[in-house]
Formats: sequence, C-alpha cells, structure tokens
Amino acid sequence: MNLSFGGALLAMLAASSSFGGAEAFTPRALQQPQHLSTRATSFSTQRTPVKVSMIDDEAKSELFVRKPRPEYIPGEIPDPDYVRIFDTTLRDGEQSPGATLTSEEKLEIARNLAKLGVDIIEAGFPIASPDDFQAVKNIADKVGNEIFEDGYVPVICGLSRAFPKDIERAWDAVKGATRPRIHTFIATSKIHMETKLNKTPDEVVEIAVNAVTFAKGLGCDDIEFSPEDAGRSDPEFLYRILTAVIEAGATTLNIPDTTGWNMPWEFGGLIKKLRENVKGADKVVFSTHCQNDLGLATANSLAGALNGARQLECTINGIGERAGNASLEEIVMSLALKGETHFEGGPGTGKLRTAINPVHISSTSKLVSEYTGMICQPHKAIVGANAFRHESGIHQDGMIKNKNTYEIMTPESIGLMRGDAESGAGIVLGKHSGRNAVGTRLKELGYDLDPDKLNAVFTRFKEVAERRKGGLEDEDLEALVLDQAGNINNLWTVTGLQVSTGMSGIPTATVKMRGPDMVERYMASTGTGPVDAVYKAIDQIIGISIELESYSLSSVTEGIEALAVTRVGIAASEGGPNDVPSIHSQFGVFKNRQFSGSGSDTDIITSSARAYVSAVNKLLTWNARRSQQEIEEANGTAGDAIETQSKVVTSA
Repeated sequence: MNLSFGGALLAMLAASSSFGGAEAFTPRALQQPQHLSTRATSFSTQRTPVKVSMIDDEAKSELFVRKPRPEYIPGEIPDPDYVRIFDTTLRDGEQSPGATLTSEEKLEIARNLAKLGVDIIEAGFPIASPDDFQAVKNIADKVGNEIFEDGYVPVICGLSRAFPKDIERAWDAVKGATRPRIHTFIATSKIHMETKLNKTPDEVVEIAVNAVTFAKGLGCDDIEFSPEDAGRSDPEFLYRILTAVIEAGATTLNIPDTTGWNMPWEFGGLIKKLRENVKGADKVVFSTHCQNDLGLATANSLAGALNGARQLECTINGIGERAGNASLEEIVMSLALKGETHFEGGPGTGKLRTAINPVHISSTSKLVSEYTGMICQPHKAIVGANAFRHESGIHQDGMIKNKNTYEIMTPESIGLMRGDAESGAGIVLGKHSGRNAVGTRLKELGYDLDPDKLNAVFTRFKEVAERRKGGLEDEDLEALVLDQAGNINNLWTVTGLQVSTGMSGIPTATVKMRGPDMVERYMASTGTGPVDAVYKAIDQIIGISIELESYSLSSVTEGIEALAVTRVGIAASEGGPNDVPSIHSQFGVFKNRQFSGSGSDTDIITSSARAYVSAVNKLLTWNARRSQQEIEEANGTAGDAIETQSKVVTSA
C-alpha cells in the first residue's frame, strides 16, 4: 500500500502560552516548497497484503514515519499522557438524517480512518439490520486485520443495547478483528429510566451488570460501557452503576453528554468526581462522548481530557444525531497545538498527545462529506472551505508578510497543499490533457486512485473538458472525483436525456437509461419543472416509489461555464416495495433509511439526473443485499448476491 506523504510524522509544535507569540503548526519540511507525489489519503487504496507498507521508497526521512503510540491494552494505557481517539462516524455519524452509507462506502471510510490513525473505529450498530451487521463484519474482517508495519491495527467496535441478543450480534460482527470490542449501554438519568425504560435504578444496575457479564462470557475482553445521558444523571447513582460494571468486567467507561446539556466546567468536574469516587476507576479507561446541542461538544471533550479522560469519542466533520458530535479534527488539532502546555492537573505530566496523522484530515473530511451528503459549512473549523482563506485587506497584508499573523496552523498540516496549483510545472488541464497529467494532479490533490477509478474519472474529465474553455480548475477535478466516488454500484446509468421547458407549456423530459441487464429503456414524463419531469421518468423506468427529501445545486467555480454539483437525499416511500427500515440505536424504533447522491456536469439537468440515479443505486443495492441476507439466514446457505441483486433491480 502506498501511504506516501500522508503517512508522515508531523512534528506537533504546540502554541506558546502567550497568544502573541504563538507559532503556526508548521512542521519544518512543510515550510519549504516541495514537490511530493501525493498528499493525503485515497478514496480507494488496494490492500492485498495483510502487512501494510507505511512509507514510499523515496520518503525515508523521519517526516514520513507514523507517530508512535503505546501498546494497546484493554482497560489500560501504559502512557498516561496518551489520548485514544475513538471515531464513531460510521455509527453515531450515520444517525444524522440522510447520512446512510452503503457497505462499500463504510469500508472505504474505515480504511481512511485507519490511515488517519484512530485508535478505535466504532463500525456500526450490528442489530439494526442485516446490512449493518454485514458492514461491521466486513470492516472487522478486513480493516481490523490490516496491520501496519509499526504494529498498529485499529480496534473495531460494535454498539449494542444491553440485551443479550444485541450483544451476541455485535460480537459475531466484530470477533474476526485482531482487536474486537463490544460497546453496550443503558440510560441512567431519572427522566430516561422513568419515562423511556420504565425501570427502577436497581433494575437498571442489574441489566447493566448482566450485559457486561454476558459480553465477557462470549469471550470478549475489551468491553466498553456507557451510562446514557450521564450528563443529567445523579452522580451518586453513576458511582454505583459504574463500580458494578467494572466488577463485572468493563474495561472502558464512556461518559456521554447525550443531550449536549453540560458546560465544560460541569462536564470536566463530572469526569473528575467519577475518577475519584468509582471503585476500581484505576483499572479502566475513562472516555467522553459529547453531543453538540449547545455547540460545546469539543470544549466538553477537552475538559474531560483535562480531568483525566483518556479516550475521546468524536466524528469526522462533527456529524451525528441532531446537532452532531465532537469534531475529530477539532479535538486532534486542539491537542496538537495545546496538548503540551494546557492540560496539567490530570494523570501523567499533562503533556497530552495522540497518534493521529493529521495530513489525512482534509481528504477524509471530503470523503465523509461526499458519501453522507452532509456538506461542511464554509466557516467550519479546520476543514471548512474558508478555514484558510483571507479576504480582508488587513489580513491579506499580514499573510503576505508572515503567514503566522493570522494562521495558527498551516493548511499543509491537514493535507491541503496550498501553492501546488498547476502541478508546479505550468500544466493546465484541458481537453488535450492525457491520463498521466490528470492522474498526477489528482495525486497532488490527495487522491491516489486505483486504475479503474482513475479511468472512470478521466472519462468524465474528457466529457466535461470538451465542453469547457480554458481548462478545469482543481475544484472541478475534485468534483469529478467525488462524482465518480458515489458510483460504486452503478446498476442504472443515464445514457440519454432531453427536456423541453419554458414559461408556456408543460415541462417534459425524455430519459434513456441502461440497467444491470445492459438493456436500454426509454420513458417520457411531465412534471412541475424539468428536474421533476426527469425524476418522474427515472422512477417509471426503474419501477420505484421514493420520496425526494432534499435537493441542492451549487457551482464549483465562477462563470457561465462553471461545473454544477447537485446533491440529493431520498427515502423509500413508507410501506412501498422499496421500504428500507432499520432499528435506531437510541430509540429502538424502526425508521426508514435515507440515501444521498451527488452528480456534476456543466448542464444542471444532467447534473441533477446523475445525482438522483446515484442515490437510487445506493437504495437498490442496500435493498438487494438485505434481501439476499434474509434468504441466506432463512435457508442457512450462501447464495449468489450478484444474481439476486440483478433480479431485484430489474423486476420492473
């Protein structure tokens, strides 16, 4: 595997205690112009061997060595200053409305998280559906056994409620990993116990202890327990239940601020009190899981670290239930900049660190954003489009004189190679550009694509470049990469499209599509507008009944020839033939999954059609896989998933 620049060890330069003297987070090697073959992580990196090569042959310097981390031991961290990063993008992040991911997308994200160097990947909620179970198992069996040369392999975790059936399902999903973990939970606040669970405190303690005991009895030696809504729970009750689960075998105690209710000083104080009053606290790792309802998730997580929490749960881009979770990139870069100087008072020396490789942050953020359909706001810290842009004249003057005047970290430190435009060789990508030029620029932008994906992107590049004067910008090229990233299971493809619309007359669309049986079908339809007409024609060709949940259209660059990017969110009509319900991990109720898709083109109608079909393909693939798994479970035999998938999606 080629990690190239992204595998670099970035020397973490902490900001000084005086704000005026703070230096940018700028490793020495990044202060000088460089011509590196790649920047960050790829969307699809082939990992055929079990052992993973960490560095390029051409990159033997110290900068390209992964950062060291202590030996992984459940319930113990040999280095008291080390903070484990627990990523729950694939579980809690996917609970965001419309953020449904396919199994293939989850696998790609998990591999990028491994490159990033997260200690634990919470891969999902296996009991939710057969597809969720298979996705978690796939990640555990593959990513959970891909060991880097420094011995690093991520812990693969599965979430379960405190029910034996849930726990057993989670264990079956993750036990194939080198380091499997079960994460079980039950609510402990008064309002949750009385109104949601209808249980007494004694009953809740008994259920929690039985859950941990059952998990340990299955052979799992890495068990995380969460008292849901701990931020609003009675501390005395928390002392009691946490002491009990430690005695039963829990190795990590995760303290969730489930509703985002706490202030940082409250939450930090809670962590401190738990460490001081829970019997056996020295035998477990304390963790935080903070929601962002008041915009304090990152602050609360860092307050937890200040008071002794040594595992911080977070998600890429901060996505998650309601207002989201603590943002991984914010936590990691906060510790990178301030970890050595601002965390005294807890265990250890107070010089906190992680082993995250931050050069993978930018591309991982883009990958998650594209696959979930959840676009970061421009002013999002670290990864927002405006995070390293300066428009004020005063700011621009300062940046010209010294970049440290307005930037406390460099974009290069998170994988954004500022100043690499045109490949450093005056190359302008246009209709006469070849595959090598496009591939080289993509590598510089962080996309080390496999040959098949590069060919797909290059084909789309040539189609767009033929209609575009002046060549394509980097933003256009990235849009094409993301457009193709959503076409993992390209069951249906739009091969022809014509619309008629205007101020008078009825908008009409004629659509031609090729299905998985390679037969082309035609359909004409009318609608309230040209996009509506196109979508209705697509529905009729494929034979589906779905609801359009969201639609957005944006321009990648400026000008009349700018590339348009469309993003849509869809859900199967409730009770319809394509209904795709799954169990919600917190509420235990069935909900219909939403699927997102994106498409790009210089024509906004074509862009809209591509986005819609991308989302529909995800829905159909998910349904086909679920049907196949149900058949296999019923018969106890393995079938031909591809054949079943074709039958399902071509039944129309």
